[in-house]
Amino acid sequence: MAYSERETVDIRTGETEKAFEKLFRENFKSLHAYAFSFVKDNESAEEIVQNVFFRIWEKNEELALDSSLKAYLFRSVHNESLNQLKRQKIRKSIHISYESENLSASGVASEKVTVSELQHSLQQALLALPQQCRTIFQLSRFDQLKYRQIAEELGISVKTVENQMGKALKILRVKLAEFLIIIFALILNQVK
Repeated sequence: MAYSERETVDIRTGETEKAFEKLFRENFKSLHAYAFSFVKDNESAEEIVQNVFFRIWEKNEELALDSSLKAYLFRSVHNESLNQLKRQKIRKSIHISYESENLSASGVASEKVTVSELQHSLQQALLALPQQCRTIFQLSRFDQLKYRQIAEELGISVKTVENQMGKALKILRVKLAEFLIIIFALILNQVK
C-alpha cells in the first residue's frame, strides 16, 4: 500500500500509533522474509525487523526520508541484516580465537610475542600513512584531542580532519587486519 506524504509524516512523528501499527503489520512479513534471506534464522530476522521499527519510533522527529517509506524500510532492514552478520562473524572469530588460546599450552609466551608483533606492525602501519593523516591520527588517538581542536591547531577545517581520520582508519584497518582477532582475544583476557 502506498502512503501519502501526510501519512508518512504522521507515522514518523508518532502522532498516531494506529498508523505506525498499520505500517508494521502491513510490512512485517515481507521485511522478515527479506531479513531472513540474509541471516537464515527466524529469530534473528524478527529481531532485525523489530529493531528497524523501534529505531523509526524512537527517532521519529529526526527521520529524514529521501525516498519512499517502503524503500526506506527495506534499506534499513538490509543494513541491519548486514550489521548482524558482521557482529556474528566477529563473535565467531573471537570464540574461535579464545578456544584456540585456551588449548595452547604456551599461551602466555605466544601472547607476549603477539603483542610485540602487533606493536611493531602498528608502528609500521603508522609510518605508512601520509604525513597529514599520521599527524591527525596521532593527535586524535594518542593526544586525545577533539576534531575541532586538531583543526584549530593545524589550521585546517574540521571536515578535512574527519576525512583524514577516515582515510587513516581505513588504511590501518587493512594493514592490521590480521591482528583484529588477536586484539579481541587480548581484550577478553584482560576482562577476566
